[in-house]
Amino acid sequence: MAGPCEIFMEVDEEVSANDLLRIAEDEAWRIEKKFSRYREGNIVYRLNNSDGAPVKVDEETAHLLDFAQQCWALSDGLFDITSGVLRRAWKFDGGDHIPDNAAIDALLPYVGWQYVDWSRPFFTLPQGMEVDFGGIGKEYAVDRVLLLLQEATEAGLLVNFGGDIHANGRRKGARPWSIGIENPNQPDSASSLLKIRQGALATSGDTRRFLQREGKRYGHVLNPKTGRPIENAPRSVTVAADTCTEAGVLATFALLHGGDAEAFLKSQAVQYWLND
Repeated sequence: MAGPCEIFMEVDEEVSANDLLRIAEDEAWRIEKKFSRYREGNIVYRLNNSDGAPVKVDEETAHLLDFAQQCWALSDGLFDITSGVLRRAWKFDGGDHIPDNAAIDALLPYVGWQYVDWSRPFFTLPQGMEVDFGGIGKEYAVDRVLLLLQEATEAGLLVNFGGDIHANGRRKGARPWSIGIENPNQPDSASSLLKIRQGALATSGDTRRFLQREGKRYGHVLNPKTGRPIENAPRSVTVAADTCTEAGVLATFALLHGGDAEAFLKSQAVQYWLND
């Protein structure tokens, strides 16, 4: 999941806690192994190495592809899971290397959901294109883990994978969970402290992944239409929603709106927190 993962649970016995942790661990690793672009032999590898041939996908993968298509349409093409190929040019490692225009432009013909053929259960990628579920996978994993844990216990639970969070409620009379929003200007410190009993939070921003050159900071969220970082976006966006998947998509959508991020969030009638 590319970050620390933790589970908070209101249980009284260590045996019960360990059983729940195993359920969470098994599901997190299952999703990681199945949908990570860094692993060979999984469905993402098969799709990305299909050489333009149709690939029959399972129901879970089909569900994620449906969701990706919906996000692409709702964002007017700004949320695009085929844009991961741009990482060949951009390395958001905190350094100062900005790729030249030729390197970026050479990749743009391989970006664009409009070029794929998604006809359930067959998915066809033109040769040279890739898909990357990184923009939705971690949030999906959070929701899946909480769902499985709730089937095993009535305890209060909070799942936190790298700052993407979903809680199912606390015992009657218990205090809410306290969640800090990381300060992008002072990593590992909080800019705000939220209280949450039930629901989800997700944050998107450039605190950990960025480039900086001649005093200008370049965040890792790229415009798939230009191949370049979004201009004038907030440093971070945190959104509250019913599910982590929904919260994560809205946070990313907001960043993709750049300087209009707050106007977009207001139009969605959701709770949000911005750091500039």
